[in-house]
Amino acid sequence: MEYSGYGEIPTGITMSNLTNNSNSTCSRDFHTNTVIFSVLYTVLFIVGVTMNGLAVRVFFQIPSNSNFVIFLKNSVISDCLMIMTFPFKILSDSRLGLWKLKGFVCQVTSVIFYFTMYISIIFLGLITIDRYLKTVRPFHNSHATNLRRVKIMSTLIWIIMFSISLPNMIFTSKTQTPQSVKKCYLLKSDFGLVWHEIVNFICQFIFWVVFVIIVVCYLLITRKLLQSYKKTRSERTTSRRKVNIKVFIIIAVFFVCFVPFHFARIPYTLSQTRDVFKCSAKMTLFYVKESTLWLSSLNACLDPFIYFFLCRSFRNSLVTMWRKRPACVLSYARPRNEKRFKIRREETNI
Repeated sequence: MEYSGYGEIPTGITMSNLTNNSNSTCSRDFHTNTVIFSVLYTVLFIVGVTMNGLAVRVFFQIPSNSNFVIFLKNSVISDCLMIMTFPFKILSDSRLGLWKLKGFVCQVTSVIFYFTMYISIIFLGLITIDRYLKTVRPFHNSHATNLRRVKIMSTLIWIIMFSISLPNMIFTSKTQTPQSVKKCYLLKSDFGLVWHEIVNFICQFIFWVVFVIIVVCYLLITRKLLQSYKKTRSERTTSRRKVNIKVFIIIAVFFVCFVPFHFARIPYTLSQTRDVFKCSAKMTLFYVKESTLWLSSLNACLDPFIYFFLCRSFRNSLVTMWRKRPACVLSYARPRNEKRFKIRREETNI
């Protein structure tokens, strides 16, 4: 079953030929979805819960005293929501759940998945802009007024994206049957299909705008670093340059996670709307799309590396937490050992 939320419905298709397409599609080897992708998403879920659970715990201890920290906190919330959708996809794809679970995936969890994906993309763009400004103006500090504006902007992003996503849940309203839940678009009303197509274009627009922002900002960051390197080649400058190079982890995560999926969607959508592809080509594009969708999900596990390498307060809090752990274990074990020793001494006296 396709993990369909935004943009998996072929554009320009009416309800009449949706039915025809559903009957004439190539038969797929569901062994891949049932076993391989289920295992891959299970691994992501376990790793993602561990890493993001730790990230949430650390961020609770860090004050929101900079634009960067605010953006990172929004990212970790988005990642946690995305991870919570994985068990539903795993159960649905592995056919361990009832067929009604597939309907729930189509109506709710897949929409949340794509909703959080584009939230993550937006905040990656904002983080990139913030890192660019930090490179250009390294000693500029965020003022309280500016922080308030950033918090309001972040809240508006969540509200707007949720408002766009909610109709995709509401208008997935057709009666669910064991056959209709196999294709999420068969559950949508006529207006639901139209709205889904509109949201598809909006999300494509969001991705390409952020793509341009990230590419342009990193070209400017690279130029700034090269200019700084040419001015002086002292030992101190070399050390500082190594630290600054860490900012490139953002563009690495963006290109690994989100770029392949959005490039794969173009030929995949054409294969669904144009009868010019052979069955083998359609199957190849389908699995390429599913594989790149998994890479998009991988973002939830890679974002914690951004927090660690680029956020000093996060790194310091994590190190402090880790150092306190052995002390807590020792403080817990010492009274128990003393109690055991006291009991044994009393037994010896008796």
